[in-house]
Amino acid sequence: MDNEQPTTSANAAQAQNQTKDQDHNPMLDSPMRGPTLSTSTSSFEALAHAHDPNLSKLATKMFQKTEDYISHELNAPLEDYKLLEEMNRATIGKYKDMRQIAENLNVGTSELCGKFQQLAPLMQQIDEISDTVDKLEAAAYKLDAYSIALENRVKCVLQRKSHAGH
Repeated sequence: MDNEQPTTSANAAQAQNQTKDQDHNPMLDSPMRGPTLSTSTSSFEALAHAHDPNLSKLATKMFQKTEDYISHELNAPLEDYKLLEEMNRATIGKYKDMRQIAENLNVGTSELCGKFQQLAPLMQQIDEISDTVDKLEAAAYKLDAYSIALENRVKCVLQRKSHAGH
């Protein structure tokens, strides 16, 4: 039994102790227990050693921070899409308002067009009356000018008669 070989984890521990003095790297030291990993150990062999509570706490914290980071990274586009959805809803509301305004303008324009068509014959009659009034006014001026000229002739004739009779 003395000649039996130790298990692999025991071999790893011996190899670690032998290389510990030769290849000491302070970056791989645990704050609680000193060196934990060496270049000759595998990840499986490192797990076979005693559990480091500080390392476990730091690993848990790292995983929580990583989870928070990934969660925020995945939620950022979701928040962007929610914002876009709200903007689209607001735009839809504005377009509905604009459509209602356009429909109201269309109805108002149609009503005005109908009223204009109803008033068109009356406006034509007003234009005809205005032309007739203009013609009557021109005729009145001519008649006035003719009556003034006639009055002047009558005065001239009466003055000649009164001068001839004296």
